[in-house]
Amino acid sequence: MILPERVVLEDQSLRDGLQREQRILSVEEKVEMVRRLLQAGIRRIQVTAFVNPAKVPQMADAEELCARLEPFSSCAEISALVLNKKGLERALRAGCRKVEISVSASETHSVRNTGMRLGEALKELEDMIREAKREGLAVRAGVQCAFGCRMEGMVPPSRVMEIVSRELDLGADEIALADTTGMADPLAIFEISRSVIELAGNSGSPPIFLHLHDTEGKGLANVLAALQAGVTGFDATVGGLGGCPFVPGAAGNIPMEELILMLNQMRIETGVDLGKVMDLGRYLSSLLGKELSSRLYRLNCVEK
Repeated sequence: MILPERVVLEDQSLRDGLQREQRILSVEEKVEMVRRLLQAGIRRIQVTAFVNPAKVPQMADAEELCARLEPFSSCAEISALVLNKKGLERALRAGCRKVEISVSASETHSVRNTGMRLGEALKELEDMIREAKREGLAVRAGVQCAFGCRMEGMVPPSRVMEIVSRELDLGADEIALADTTGMADPLAIFEISRSVIELAGNSGSPPIFLHLHDTEGKGLANVLAALQAGVTGFDATVGGLGGCPFVPGAAGNIPMEELILMLNQMRIETGVDLGKVMDLGRYLSSLLGKELSSRLYRLNCVEK
């Protein structure tokens, strides 16, 4: 089995992880989360989304949070998600240096998530990437529902390839494929990931990231398939928090601690301290007043 020697992990606990949570964390609590993530060795963190605060109240403090995190930008890649031009304008005013701009490969999900049909969303994506690049921002370009949609069923891989091709042509610095509804299976992960890597030129630049959800319990199996395909970047959340607010039955992201444990056991380097991530899970659980879904987190709590 041919596997990479090292992978890069991006934490999305503060963005995807919190977006459905009822308890709104304060800016200070979020800043402390970032401090602890950095102490654990994580150097890529998506911290917020510039979206409608009425629909996603947890992100209402996006501008203030980005301002508070400016001192950390010298030691970490701090990014934010933007879904429309208004969100990009807010991110620019807030001084963001890196944004994720993504579009859904599912028409139904696109309408629910952004209010735009796919054609309109693609045009907006192109305009936004051009504007972000003109302003000197690093751009991670994403494809939501890249492996299927619970509202539509399977998404044609050719549609995913078309979107990725446009993003590459526009100069995206990274590509992120999201299993937004958690439908992906290892074969689909391998085939689509391999196709995207080949489309990007097999050079590792721009890097390809996977954003996986563990809805059907296949999250880590899908990671293994992606590793075999040549993917070297993965998103995760502490404790397995997360899930799209606009997807029926949405479940959390793959748990950061379970991902690190598996990679450690496979002798794939991450540069992240598993023990400190476990400690962070206990801290986050206390903030939210709930147990986290990660099996490893729960096992650790029992053993303690």
